Amino acid sequence: MTANPFKPSFGVSPPVLVGRDGLIREFVEGLEDGPGSAARATIYTGARGSGKTVMLNAVEDRARELGWLVVSETASPGFVERLTHQELPRLLESFDPKAVRRRLTGITGPMGSGGLKWDTTESHAPEATLRSQVELITDLLAENETGLLVTLDEIHHNQIAELRQLATTVQHAFREERQLAFVGAGPASAITDVVNDEVLTFLRRAERHALGSVASEDVARAIRTPVEESGRTIGEDVLDVMVKGTRGYPFLIQLVGSQVWRLRKSESEISMESAREGVADALRRLGRLVYEPALADASDIDKSFLLAMAKDNGPSRMKDIQQRLAIGANFASQYRLRLIASELIESTSHGYVDFALPYLRDYLREHAAAAGLEP
Repeated sequence: MTANPFKPSFGVSPPVLVGRDGLIREFVEGLEDGPGSAARATIYTGARGSGKTVMLNAVEDRARELGWLVVSETASPGFVERLTHQELPRLLESFDPKAVRRRLTGITGPMGSGGLKWDTTESHAPEATLRSQVELITDLLAENETGLLVTLDEIHHNQIAELRQLATTVQHAFREERQLAFVGAGPASAITDVVNDEVLTFLRRAERHALGSVASEDVARAIRTPVEESGRTIGEDVLDVMVKGTRGYPFLIQLVGSQVWRLRKSESEISMESAREGVADALRRLGRLVYEPALADASDIDKSFLLAMAKDNGPSRMKDIQQRLAIGANFASQYRLRLIASELIESTSHGYVDFALPYLRDYLREHAAAAGLEP
């Protein structure tokens, strides 16, 4: 039985990367162009399910193909400590443990975690810092004409103190023209908050790419190619149903493809029945995987605001939402900003907002009705 080509697997580019080849190529060119290239500091932003983490994985894979070492982290509490005392020491030891010990005094054997530790019994032993670890590893890598890529997912203002430590290290490395690259990812609102910090100036100069909807022709290619390469066929009318079902949402491209593929596996050609059923299955899973977690953190007033928006078939006028909720302009503006920050809604034009995620309006209408609420 042919494996589902839409299931994520190591070494295979997921369909959500289709149409984003140019962004990956820009990053690779930045590594090849050397220190000073703008692409050596890159940030990807986007809503839930837009493919930010997939892009990080893709650039990490390309960097490894070029011989770069990669360390990846998530911007959760303690990420600088993990980089300094776990991830980078582990890379150092796996890269060239003998060279590491030759170049440093006061280093003992491996810790239980597999990293290196400083011997504090010697008064001259320096303290391991993020900067010293980066300098050491880039010095070693320079001898081999390669470098270090650091990636950081889920960047958020809540970790601003640690982001400042990382930013200081990266800026020093860039000034010294070290072979270092940084790629981060996070929600657009969080990235905006972070880059406005006076210490994180280098992030303002970073290449910033917003990952939005995928063009219909790219969605079609992302679905057709895996189907045909796996030995099945698909008609244009069936493909059109699947493409429209995704609404260009990257998360749905893979989800729709996966759900349709697993139906009637004995069919050599994907049927219209499978396409329609698979799209419906994907939308149900979308609710459980994306909308339920996203709404779990929303307050009752947040949800009331969203339900008031769900009355409209398109962008909602803020004045209409105020009237429906019987609240003042300032109060409505506060919740508008909260929901934009949580990536549930977006501003479409002056005085108007719309849902940032596809099918969220439909989901709210259906579940509001099921709960006995009036959207």
